[in-house]
Amino acid sequence: MQFIPYLTFNGDCKDAMEFYARTLRADIESMFTFAGTPAEAHVPAEARGQIMHASLALKGQTILMASDSGGMPHEKAGGMSVSIVMDDTPEAERIFAALSEGGTVTMPIDRTFWAERFGMCVDRYGTPWMINSGMPQEAPAS
Repeated sequence: MQFIPYLTFNGDCKDAMEFYARTLRADIESMFTFAGTPAEAHVPAEARGQIMHASLALKGQTILMASDSGGMPHEKAGGMSVSIVMDDTPEAERIFAALSEGGTVTMPIDRTFWAERFGMCVDRYGTPWMINSGMPQEAPAS
């Protein structure tokens, strides 16, 4: 079994996934629009150029999937975050800076009792992120 975050967007999925691919140094495995698929007849004409499905892979593992709403009502993500856990603290700081640019920092990236770096933000596309990196070098004070 595998859990894979699946994000939905309101017409800007292509831009978001290309941004995530650059930021996460990931590869876009697939990205196709509603046009030319059997779903084309089921979405409004103005939504046929939207993304029906996209997926990113990092080191061969699928980490993120997404689509546009295809003309359906769309709500921004709520009650969840996409969490990235890594050992490389400078890379975590770089990713956090990129994801938070043009978005909202909800918790600045900093040292915590459980991680060398932890931060939370909502990116410019409305996706909430949590970035965790490494364990602190010293045990927390009791």
